Amino acid sequence: MARKFLYVVVFLIVLAIAGAFAYRFWGAEMLRMAMVPSARFEALPAQPAASYRDARMWLARPDKPGNPALWTPAGYTPGATPKAAVFFVHPTSFLERSRWNAPLDNQEANARAELFLRGQASAFNDVGAVWAPRYRQATFGAFLTTQANAAKALDLAYADVSAAFDAFVAQAGDRPIILAGHSQGSLHLIRLLREKIAGKPIAKRIVAAYVVGWPVSRTADLPALGLPECRTADQSGCILSWQSFAEPADPSLILDTYNASSSVDGVARRGTAMICTNPLTGMPDSIAPADANLGTLFPSSDMSTATIEPKRVAARCDSRGLLLIGNPPSLGGYVLPGNNYHVYDYSLFWANVRADAARRLASFGTAAAGHRRQPV
Repeated sequence: MARKFLYVVVFLIVLAIAGAFAYRFWGAEMLRMAMVPSARFEALPAQPAASYRDARMWLARPDKPGNPALWTPAGYTPGATPKAAVFFVHPTSFLERSRWNAPLDNQEANARAELFLRGQASAFNDVGAVWAPRYRQATFGAFLTTQANAAKALDLAYADVSAAFDAFVAQAGDRPIILAGHSQGSLHLIRLLREKIAGKPIAKRIVAAYVVGWPVSRTADLPALGLPECRTADQSGCILSWQSFAEPADPSLILDTYNASSSVDGVARRGTAMICTNPLTGMPDSIAPADANLGTLFPSSDMSTATIEPKRVAARCDSRGLLLIGNPPSLGGYVLPGNNYHVYDYSLFWANVRADAARRLASFGTAAAGHRRQPV
């Protein structure tokens, strides 16, 4: 199971419990029964930033042997002299319901996280040295309940991410910074932007923040994050976000949750527009044909590697703020109900994300020429 994507496992559990027909009518409740922990929340001591000086606290960092973020498909290689430092927060890889937060040494969760780094964080290894912390992530079931324990689990997970970021800043030198994440990782990035970036001097070092696979409201969330939405393909110091659906799309579960939620400042998100960056154009609310796709990752059957093929997937932002990809090629059996391609948010556009990061870093470097000393 260590090489299976998060939502594949969840979906298979649902099918095993009651089959596809039952899922259509009672799927959300069945997911809660199968995945929400019954255990009490365990309040664990905070992880000090100093602990992240240890390479064992990182899934990826420049000096770590076997760094999974250095993987590339055939035809690509990691950058020889990365100019930026990338702080990447991986999505949920802990599926157990025995506890609310993942132990740092959970082998299955870490193996899944490394798989995510190969398919997602690797897009940034041309322009930056990738740092990806281990953190006591909230288990998947925490996203299926309104219990107070779920909020506590997310707070604990964020505290680790925050401590890791402080250590990252202290150790990565004065390079420009790229922030990136997916799903739960992006949720923590939103809070990190608000608490550690907005209004702080470090904001001037941010090339871009890729807050992918988690909705960001233009009016409820964005004003508190300290960076604007990316409006042009070569803009730096800005935020990108998208959520991928094939057509016909049924995003009701996502939209219902979004409309019932509020920002960290208590501003209601209902009816507000979401950021939708088209990764094929680098611009919001745009349309691009498959010819604009520089390369999609097609995983092998055991998810251990992938090949890249250009011009296979189109993309357009719709009026709801969702990224629609039409009728996509088969990437495997890991599509979520409603034609939700959440698992593939990065791999659908892997080569374009890679080019996007390089373009924004070049723009950032031009604007800051002569004002930053690169570390040796």
